[in-house]
Amino acid sequence: MPLRLDVQKVMSVASERVKCCDIHPTEPWVLSALYSGHVFIWNFETQALVKSFEVCDLPVRCAKFIPKKQWFVCGTDDMKIQVYNYNTMEKVHAFEAHSDYIRCLAVHPSLPVVLSSSDDMFIKLWDWEKGWECYRVYEGHSHYVMQVEFNPKDTNTFASASLDHTIKIWGLTSSSPHFSLEGHERGVNCVSYFQGGDKPYLVSGADDCTVKIWDYQTKTCIKTLSGHQANVSAVCFHPELPIILSGSEDGTVRLWHSLTFTLENTFNYAMERVWALSYLKGSNKVAIGFDEGTVMVQIGQEEPVVSMDNGGKVVFARIHEIVQKNVRQADSKIADGERLELPQKDLGSCDLYPQSLQHNKNGRLVCACGDGEYVIYTSLSLKNKSYGQAIEFCWSGHDSGTYAIRETTSKLKVFKNFKKHRDFRPRFSVEGIYGGTLLGARGSKHIDFYDWEECRLIRRVRVIPQKIYWSETGDMCVIACKSSFYVLRYNRELVAKYLDEGVEIGDNGIEKSFDFEQSVQESVLTGHFVGDCFIYTNDAHRLCYFIGGQIITLSHLDRPMFLLGYLTKENRVYLMDKQYNVVSFKLLMSVLIYQIAIVRKDFEQAEDCLQKIPTSEHNKLARFLEGQELKELALKVSRDPDHKFDLALQLKKLQVVKDIVTEHPSEAKWKQLGDLALSESFDLKLTEECFSKAKDFGGLLLLYTSLGNQKGIEQLAEEAAKSGQSNVAFICLYLLNRVEDCIKLLCENDRIPEAAFMTRTFRPKGTKDILVKWKEHLAEVSAKAAEALADPELYPDVFPDYEAGCQAQSALDAENKKAGLLPARAYLEAKTKFDVDVIAELKGGNLQSSNGDYTAANTPAPEPAPEPAPEPAPAEIESKEEATPEATLEDESLLSPVKAPEEKAKEVSKNDPIDTDLADDGEDNLDDDLADLDADITGADGGADNEGSTPSLDELNATLADLDKEDDDDIDALLA
Repeated sequence: MPLRLDVQKVMSVASERVKCCDIHPTEPWVLSALYSGHVFIWNFETQALVKSFEVCDLPVRCAKFIPKKQWFVCGTDDMKIQVYNYNTMEKVHAFEAHSDYIRCLAVHPSLPVVLSSSDDMFIKLWDWEKGWECYRVYEGHSHYVMQVEFNPKDTNTFASASLDHTIKIWGLTSSSPHFSLEGHERGVNCVSYFQGGDKPYLVSGADDCTVKIWDYQTKTCIKTLSGHQANVSAVCFHPELPIILSGSEDGTVRLWHSLTFTLENTFNYAMERVWALSYLKGSNKVAIGFDEGTVMVQIGQEEPVVSMDNGGKVVFARIHEIVQKNVRQADSKIADGERLELPQKDLGSCDLYPQSLQHNKNGRLVCACGDGEYVIYTSLSLKNKSYGQAIEFCWSGHDSGTYAIRETTSKLKVFKNFKKHRDFRPRFSVEGIYGGTLLGARGSKHIDFYDWEECRLIRRVRVIPQKIYWSETGDMCVIACKSSFYVLRYNRELVAKYLDEGVEIGDNGIEKSFDFEQSVQESVLTGHFVGDCFIYTNDAHRLCYFIGGQIITLSHLDRPMFLLGYLTKENRVYLMDKQYNVVSFKLLMSVLIYQIAIVRKDFEQAEDCLQKIPTSEHNKLARFLEGQELKELALKVSRDPDHKFDLALQLKKLQVVKDIVTEHPSEAKWKQLGDLALSESFDLKLTEECFSKAKDFGGLLLLYTSLGNQKGIEQLAEEAAKSGQSNVAFICLYLLNRVEDCIKLLCENDRIPEAAFMTRTFRPKGTKDILVKWKEHLAEVSAKAAEALADPELYPDVFPDYEAGCQAQSALDAENKKAGLLPARAYLEAKTKFDVDVIAELKGGNLQSSNGDYTAANTPAPEPAPEPAPEPAPAEIESKEEATPEATLEDESLLSPVKAPEEKAKEVSKNDPIDTDLADDGEDNLDDDLADLDADITGADGGADNEGSTPSLDELNATLADLDKEDDDDIDALLA
């Protein structure tokens, strides 16, 4: 039967003619050497150009990665070998290597040497550790040497292909060939060694349009493959698959079976001639270089063909060889993620190329399926129990001897104990089948589930799965799709009732047969159920498990890995990579049982199980419980003080939070405790203690100012200044009327200009001293600007009321010393004193000096203001702005003198003609309205309660606008 290998295009990028390509072993990169003289590095995952190198004006015919040095080496038609660092993109070395075009380069897998072949008929060996010294020259070909390749089974030998119609085998230590292989009728373009098994084969392609298979031990051609219509330019044995690839100038790539040598597939991407093929060991990807660009394809599946039974025996296939490992033979103290050193047992060779291996439920049988056939073996000795033709195979989840096959796209068969039990034809084209509690058959847009006994439809689910996983009990099912997976719960009892009673089932099956649990947006690579816990690996290289609606990450993996299973006794999860290396990770069964009990709300079982779980696992359980909204239980289980603190904070358990913070103090935790104490219990004493230990000066400032705690503010000012919190310290000093200390603090913080303005406003006697400091400070920046600062003694005309301000300072010093800090509740009473014009009070003789006398300034008295109109009573206009102690120094209201309210009222009454006009008006129909207006203005209706609430001019205009519309003209005339 033919190989059934899917060929998927991974990357396709357009460029100039590609003469050579190479795949990086660790990065997702493809190297393309172009006929235009450039070298491109492509990312085959994103199809983006990662790097571009303009190497030469002439063609680059060959290029190879040297990953251990982070280089690539290339040969150009100027006869030079050039070396570049692909990370820094700098040229590392360049030298003239041959006297004609360089056709091929081959990097030794372990030694620091590179082989080069040329049209000058020579092969040369270069050592990069000795400055690219030519170590040896190999002579023997009589025409162009087109390709060289090291033997992977014996790296001291290599083969060469030449247009002299021969393939020659060489040793590194000899300049002459060991022997030649002759048989091609025209020039040989390419050669490649067989890497699988122990067969001494190599393959060659030539201008005679044929591909030949050689046995280099017997020196004979064992097979000639024909079919290409033009020169064969590239060939290779794939290292992971039983295929030979050949590329030709006819534009096609052909896949041949490496054992039967039959043609398996041909594909043509319409990109003209094929010039290069490149593979990567450990991967199924192949890069192809065409005239019009580079294509990468994936042949078959990347996942290793492997299966593990319940006893820990791992069976996997290497091409046709079946190998067994036992994970229970590994060291019990192995670290998580570390490779297990396991002995291997060769079980034998399989007659077909297995594309899947599956153990049955009890692990005694294993089935290999591939090449359109299946064979059932005993798992211990690989004895053949049954075989047949099938595209796919799957085991039943409840009976070890029951299985199903997909014979064609329209026919399924069910077997019991190797005998056909039933066959049926679904009413759609079946693209895949899945085993488990129910038999799944996938169509183009849905999957149908059938019972194993009579193949009756149970349920149709309209998703397109890639894999399906069932729990051991058959109660839960995971349908893994391309980018997400769905968790379903199977109602076994309901289905059995339907089937027993013979209820007619519709096209969509039994409606309540599955209950939808959850949808998760993750792509599952491989998975396995342990109870109700679903363990899986995803495409982001993470090992996780899903339980109770939560996803818990066990480990981040450094490479793609595939889940084998879980062993309860060892409490470990086992995985395998593409190179068949087995690793494991610890996952306690007791932890899973506890989590399953929590999900099922069986708290008694969970409590019993918790006693068996090591305390080192309790923190993980607490996180899980928090995700289940069981925060009280999580607080009880957790051993992490930070997590316990967060939980207690969410639960608002004040005493628990305090105990945790006391035992594990931190400023952030004290701050959170203080906020909780203030918001939940209004415990001001505890709040003060917490804010103090958290050094939350802003919180303390709010607390002390609200309570009027003068002593607390004094201490806060000192602590804030020591801690560098100058803003808080300044506000405290300002509230305490310690202006000198405010000015000193500004100077210490190099805020001389602000200190100068504050001195001029509040301590004018010190203006001269601060002016000297300001000039010195400003002179460091601009001497001219410093000279422009005026001295009040030399320029009194630019400092109005300077002398009066100095006298007012003396008068206010005594009063400020007596004043204490008021609590927040006294604000309404105290705010009437904020808007006082000190200079006006001084001139009016209303300021009391330090000796108790009332002081008047030595300035002429102000002219008396004109008397206000007798009717109506003069309105007192409030100041629009009120100075507050919290105002910053930048507020201009603190830097400019404030007029007394009496003077403002006089100015308003003198300039506002409204009252006089209203008194002189004699129209009867307007008198009543104006009387109401007069009452509003003077506050007559409100009596004493309305004092100090005189409306503003805007309010006055709004009141006038509400009067009768027919009188608007008269009112406007009065206002004018």
